[in-house]
Amino acid sequence: MHELAMATSMVEAIIDTAEKNDAIKITQAVLDVGELTMLNPEQLRFMMDVIREDTIFEDAEIIINMIPIEIECDKCGFKGKSKTDENMDHLMAVATCPKCDNTRINIIEGRECSIKTIKIEKEDEEDA
Repeated sequence: MHELAMATSMVEAIIDTAEKNDAIKITQAVLDVGELTMLNPEQLRFMMDVIREDTIFEDAEIIINMIPIEIECDKCGFKGKSKTDENMDHLMAVATCPKCDNTRINIIEGRECSIKTIKIEKEDEEDA
């Protein structure tokens, strides 16, 4: 269950960044999560909800953008979304070229896990 470790790291980074910018409240966080991370967005959100209780991040909206696997094929040169074997017997997604079924591919997108934006409120904004 690597969602717990990732959720903990993300919540800590979001709160740390907000506090460094004098936030009194976080209103929104947008995350980009690639399909190759194998993170379940519902589990990630649940873990983040538990971890962020009683913090300035507690009531914020969390938006999780799932980023599809985009590849470039070494064999045929195809560039675009990969074909993915979603068979749950695998511990990891197997990405292949949708044109020639080659597995020797270069991953362009789909393995990222990042905080894209954080919206905050500052004390002077609340008084206005």
